[in-house]
Amino acid sequence: MRVVVVLEHRFRSTPDGRVWTDGPFASSFFGRYLDQFEHVEVIARVQPISEPSPAWLRADSDRVTFAPVPYYVGPREYLAHRQAVAAAIKRALQGDNAVVLRAPGQLANVAAQSLMRGRRPYGAEIVGDPYDAFAPGVGQGSLRPLFRWQQTRALKRLCRNAASIAYVTASALQGRYPPAPGAFSTHYSSVEMPDEAFVSEPPKPRAGRPVRLITVGSMEHLYKGQDVLLRALAACRRAGLDFTLTLVGDGSKRAWLEDLADRLRLGEAVRFTGQLPSGAAVRQELDQADIFVLPSRQEGVPRGMIEAMARGLPCLGSSVGGIPELLPGSAMVRPDDATALDALIRKSVSPKVRLLYAAQNLAAARAYGDRELQGRRREFYEQITRQTALQ
Repeated sequence: MRVVVVLEHRFRSTPDGRVWTDGPFASSFFGRYLDQFEHVEVIARVQPISEPSPAWLRADSDRVTFAPVPYYVGPREYLAHRQAVAAAIKRALQGDNAVVLRAPGQLANVAAQSLMRGRRPYGAEIVGDPYDAFAPGVGQGSLRPLFRWQQTRALKRLCRNAASIAYVTASALQGRYPPAPGAFSTHYSSVEMPDEAFVSEPPKPRAGRPVRLITVGSMEHLYKGQDVLLRALAACRRAGLDFTLTLVGDGSKRAWLEDLADRLRLGEAVRFTGQLPSGAAVRQELDQADIFVLPSRQEGVPRGMIEAMARGLPCLGSSVGGIPELLPGSAMVRPDDATALDALIRKSVSPKVRLLYAAQNLAAARAYGDRELQGRRREFYEQITRQTALQ
């Protein structure tokens, strides 16, 4: 059986027909589906380009193909193309293929509506929370409250009608977006964690200064709280902490964040790497760091944090989404609280504290290894296969 996967990530295609990604969802990602299904067709936005960046990765393969929808960015462009988007999704969903919707996202919402009208079963992988994504201070513009209400309502409906559902959290998202009574439900992370992603033991805390901090996450929005981290570090500097910060990631907010770092007079201590390929390139940056910090405003379970934990790094975060499933309360602050984050960073530079967190994190990360998670994924895919065959 073939499977159609609907996801929100934006891809690029070159004239030779190849499809490229600038970060997640390289062809290796879809291997998890190919353990159960003979072929994966991806419904997503695909932008034609002349040639790829050297850092980009192939997303397609002989068993992974794409059904592009009209390319758009943001709500205004979506509204201009919404009829063509809906028509493209409806065409791509035709047939007796299994369907997995990675949600939240507007494409998943549109696909769910089409599937519900046709009374077709579908599986859903819930990887984030729009209620937090459009919280005050995160979403921009006067329409933020409307988007928060609409997207939260749409995700609840999508979950209520899913035949099988897999959450990225163990409990956090399930409370707000419960499955239908009797529906199959499980949980697993989306992170790719092969054996080489793990160190055998935490590195010993490096003596001397400066303390090297790192954060990893998209800059397309301010969901990852990079601005909160910069403001906290400005306070750390006033308190005398000597540090460097590496920010891995890219997006439309990068220039604004670079300007903020300059306005906070952090410029010489802050390095923006841009987007790096998943895997070895990110691990290389993590291995040069002393502390990983992710003060997110919304999360599912952050893959960047799990990758840092697997490298034996002490991690600090905010108490949103699935982060409390990863970190002890002493390593978290409330979202959007730069003052509390400043104090937590300064407390955590202690070698004793860092070593304690690092050992706890490495042990916790092992539960997210590929072999540990694939069993749950396979059970979810088997459920979808059976439900599709019975339609």
